[in-house]
Amino acid sequence: MYKATDKICDLMAHEEDAIQIISRFGLSMGVGDQTISQVCEAHGVHTPTFLAVVNYKVFHHSVTLDEIDIPTLQRYLHNAHTYFLDFRLPRLRRALIEAIIPADPSTKIPNLILRCYDEFVEEIRTHIEHENEGQFDEHEHDDQRITDKLSEIKNLIIKYYPSSGTSFEGTVTYTLISVMSELWHTEQDFSDHCAIEDDIYRPALTKLKPRKSRRQQIQETEELSDRERDVLIQVVRGLSNKEIADVLCISTHTVISHRKNITRKLNIHSTAGLTIYAIVNKLVPI
Repeated sequence: MYKATDKICDLMAHEEDAIQIISRFGLSMGVGDQTISQVCEAHGVHTPTFLAVVNYKVFHHSVTLDEIDIPTLQRYLHNAHTYFLDFRLPRLRRALIEAIIPADPSTKIPNLILRCYDEFVEEIRTHIEHENEGQFDEHEHDDQRITDKLSEIKNLIIKYYPSSGTSFEGTVTYTLISVMSELWHTEQDFSDHCAIEDDIYRPALTKLKPRKSRRQQIQETEELSDRERDVLIQVVRGLSNKEIADVLCISTHTVISHRKNITRKLNIHSTAGLTIYAIVNKLVPI
């Protein structure tokens, strides 16, 4: 395991993921022979939190939650979100377009591959929006669905991408190989990112939350946000998720998330039950 007294240049030189880690913590190159603690302190980064993430990713070492500084880890996750949405995913899309353009124009497979990729990006965008809003319901299922979609893109290319007859030395083949490698690394990077959220951030956040009284729990259970009330009203009206999304000018994924929150808070699972709740609370007329 890496320690605070180890030279950070050794970490960066020997661990493939180290460059991504230091960038997401806001550290930089040109570290000389400084130790990990010296570089972290110079950049205002909590050293134990930095080491917890490094040793978790490199050695899968269990984390002591008491050592985690929540604001430091939040900055790390925020920077990771920015990296995915603003850099890695747009760059990967451009590379994917470059790789599939030379394909036979009579086939629809390249367009289907690109459409699948765009759906994957939208899944990640929604996932990150929910995280930023503190919504972690069904989180693990979201993670699996997103990585499954990326695996689907790889399989589409492997099994069905139309051969152009280009030799191995051809530019098209090299571009496609590069894209496949990037898809693989993106899948692994996102999986690791989700694991840090699930195994470090969420448990550390939960540990810090004060235990709530039974009265507070009941009050929170009955309280809906304004947007959740808007969604509930449309549900009672009989609208589908897509129709609700159109009416409220939000995404279908957001509607589904609100409906999950409504069900959890009210502990009401049927439309009839929700209708009664809405009438009793004067959200809709009888």
